[in-house]
Amino acid sequence: MPEAKRRISVVLFEGFELLDVFGPVELFRLDPSLFDVELIAPHAGPVRSSQGPEVIATSSFADAAHPDIVLVPGGQGTRALAADAGFLGWLAEWAADARLVTSVCTGSALLAAAGLLDGFRATSNKRAFAWAASHGASVEWVPQARWVEDGTRWTSSGVAAGMDMTAAIIASIHGAEVAARVGDAAELDVHTDASWDPFAEKNGLV
Repeated sequence: MPEAKRRISVVLFEGFELLDVFGPVELFRLDPSLFDVELIAPHAGPVRSSQGPEVIATSSFADAAHPDIVLVPGGQGTRALAADAGFLGWLAEWAADARLVTSVCTGSALLAAAGLLDGFRATSNKRAFAWAASHGASVEWVPQARWVEDGTRWTSSGVAAGMDMTAAIIASIHGAEVAARVGDAAELDVHTDASWDPFAEKNGLV
């Protein structure tokens, strides 16, 4: 029986990375029958990205519905939020019971700082890996991985790796044929091997 339509809740903040958000959103929404996407932020309205353009969040953290699938992007804004007790407390409580908790790039540092990766394996952007891996009490950080799936937690390497992780999430929910169809529609050469990661070596992690 086909999987029901799922809802993706994307957590925005000042200084988020554009492709961390819109690479996955592009794939999730190429077939609108598969996923809905909502953008949430501290306050509804415009949120400035690391690259400058603003994006409109449709609801605030306070008004956000209980999440189904959570996506936390990276970006320069993660540096301040990783030490923001109010944000981390909200994220820990709001995302705790989500079906899947996912991140792209240094978004994994926020999940780790909120305690949401304790007891899980995870990865992050290779240029910022040491910083990301300094967060979390009991995270098994994986230095060489395009993405890591560990139960209900999915984390990807830097920026473009989020699209490969997204294709893998789509495959896990709707099947490999559906994921391949979505990748073809985007003319994306998807890496389906989660261990493919030349950037770990380039950044001296292996």
